[in-house]
Amino acid sequence: MLKKVAIVWLTALFIYGCATVPVTGRKQLNLVSNEEILPMSFQQYNEVLKESKLSQNQEWTRMVKQVGAKIQVAVETYMKEKGYSDHLNGYEWEFNLIESEVINAWCMPGGKVAFYTGIMPICEDEAGVAVVMGHEIAHAVANHGRERMSEGLVANGLLGGLSAAVGQNPTLTQEILMQSAGIGTQLGMLSFSRTHESEADEIGLIFMAIAGYDPHEAPEFWKRMDQGGELPPEFLSTHPHPATRIKDLEAQIPEAMKYYKEGN
Repeated sequence: MLKKVAIVWLTALFIYGCATVPVTGRKQLNLVSNEEILPMSFQQYNEVLKESKLSQNQEWTRMVKQVGAKIQVAVETYMKEKGYSDHLNGYEWEFNLIESEVINAWCMPGGKVAFYTGIMPICEDEAGVAVVMGHEIAHAVANHGRERMSEGLVANGLLGGLSAAVGQNPTLTQEILMQSAGIGTQLGMLSFSRTHESEADEIGLIFMAIAGYDPHEAPEFWKRMDQGGELPPEFLSTHPHPATRIKDLEAQIPEAMKYYKEGN
């Protein structure tokens, strides 16, 4: 009896708590509003900046901020043309470069982006930065953080909305928020994250193309990433293996090229 009740409850949860991802049209779980998650996201981003050292490399910093601004305009243009402008309500764009050997970058819900200096040599130039920037911003625009947050709350039995979850278990809720932005990992959510990574690749290609960066640079970036050392098996990684990623990106380039105008 309890099992049947749980099934009915979960079915209702997914029916009434679904949203649609712009660009791809995929249905996603949505139990958290931007009004709830964005203030927490901005606060967490500021905490990370306080605990970190911003890079003193002026060239790299300029590159991150410049590419970020171009992708931002591309996203806002695309979303307006497709009738999705309201998806960006509450966004407060920011682009920073953190001094760290970690090879990573991420974007919090609401457009707060952080690059680590460790990834810059692999990016090599503006086009490489655009590959990463487009991908990370795509996570935010596709509301992957909000979706992961919803999934994480359900998985941990924190029901009743984000505010209620904070009251029930503030530490766990904060951890789920960090994981939802890709700053942390959780084995139970890896398959879910790989779906997000592949979707962000597809959307990111379009965003970088609109911003005037050649989508053909994306596979080249991942070829350089693949030369960076031994990687964990794909089934234990939140990211698709570079070989898989390169193949998928090459298949998606013709669609992205429809948006590309050199010199934008």
